[in-house]
Amino acid sequence: MLHKTLTFSFTLLFAIAAAAVTDIENRTANASTEWEIDRAHSAINFSINHFFTPVNGTFDDYDATVIFDPENLEESMIDVEIPVTSINTKNERRDNHLQSEDFFNAEKWPNIEFTSNTIESRGDNQFVAIGELTIRDVTRDFELPFTLQGVMDHPMEDNKVVAGIVADANLMRTDYGVGVGDWAATAVVGDEVNIELNLELTTTN
Repeated sequence: MLHKTLTFSFTLLFAIAAAAVTDIENRTANASTEWEIDRAHSAINFSINHFFTPVNGTFDDYDATVIFDPENLEESMIDVEIPVTSINTKNERRDNHLQSEDFFNAEKWPNIEFTSNTIESRGDNQFVAIGELTIRDVTRDFELPFTLQGVMDHPMEDNKVVAGIVADANLMRTDYGVGVGDWAATAVVGDEVNIELNLELTTTN
């Protein structure tokens, strides 16, 4: 009787352990891939009209979390945080003005933040990250369409995979209160801002 009890106990413990291992393996297999940004080959750019002429700029500093797998969009996410003080339009006076209370007010609201809630497929390597964008003290629903340019084994580094994502979106600066007083008018500084994210991503195999 004791032998049968011990045998049953060991069998039960083995079954529980096997089930736990299987569960961990399944969750690992289903987890989306977390990617690192290759900053040397990535950029966050924007353009906005001054009178009729587009003025280009970039943000030199940013932090982004990219967890993405086209086969597991439920667990995928793209979150971006951009320090306003990293704005760079190749004109120091203009950059300082953009950081002032007239525009972003970087001292009071130092970061631009995009947080995705869901990522949806639009077919043919086209996706959209749906979430919220916060600029200054304004948070609004925002959609960030992006294209998965490709995924491949890194030809120069073993056990590394490289991918490319390009995102392109537009917003109205006045929707977020960027530009107050005389600068709220759009005759000199336009309203529509084009945003472009070029992200080169890497992860280990």
